[in-house]
Amino acid sequence: MTATPSARAVAQYATTTGNLTARMALHAHGTNPQGWFAWLGERLPLTGDVLEVGAGTGELWRRLERRATGFRLTLTDFSSAMCDRLREVPGARVQRCDATHLPYADGCFDAVIANHMLYHLDDPDAALAEFARVLRPGGRLAVAVNGRDHLAEVDALGPVVDRPDMTAGFHLNGVTAETAPVRVAAHFTDVTVARYPDELAVPAVAPVLAYLASMVGPLTAAQESAARDVVQARIEAEGAFRVRKHTVLISAVRDSR
Repeated sequence: MTATPSARAVAQYATTTGNLTARMALHAHGTNPQGWFAWLGERLPLTGDVLEVGAGTGELWRRLERRATGFRLTLTDFSSAMCDRLREVPGARVQRCDATHLPYADGCFDAVIANHMLYHLDDPDAALAEFARVLRPGGRLAVAVNGRDHLAEVDALGPVVDRPDMTAGFHLNGVTAETAPVRVAAHFTDVTVARYPDELAVPAVAPVLAYLASMVGPLTAAQESAARDVVQARIEAEGAFRVRKHTVLISAVRDSR
């Protein structure tokens, strides 16, 4: 297992967008007719100067209509591969940087978004302090994180492919849906939590195998066979490989003082 969250993130994302893309593809099988990005978009503070930290491939901004609100968008990521994709987002300013050392002046944004990225940081509290620093008084924060039971059925396949440590890196720094609200409250006020209601019903084996490969690297024939047997048996018994989800959006406000 990789020793730190940041080292794991570098190994997974620094030079490729493929791993993230495979993981997002699994979520296409959600049972909520309102997808994650649409649900999230309705709850984001999209006015004025908006910063997304750790924006990945920028998929959020490919799904949302920005013309009506006219906000000014800045996107950052530590990965050069991700930044290359982010530069395809029309009208966005893109900056490669560390989330704990943002290259922006105090109080220059009206909103900061951190969508599924805090658990990749060695010092998430330093990042939260940076988010507060670059927000204007009264500015709003939106943080999405997962609970410890998120994708539990997929996690259970780790031992099946001889990788019981497969998802341990997501919890190394202690940022989960259960703990993050208190950590956010140390830097912000008016903290609220909303849970996205969804589960996965995956009708075929291939998306699950692609997800596993994105986590552990290419599967050997033996690993693929073992995982396929387990997932296929579940599909035959239940009509789909069903996976619990536990994702929350934490919203907060920078103190107006």
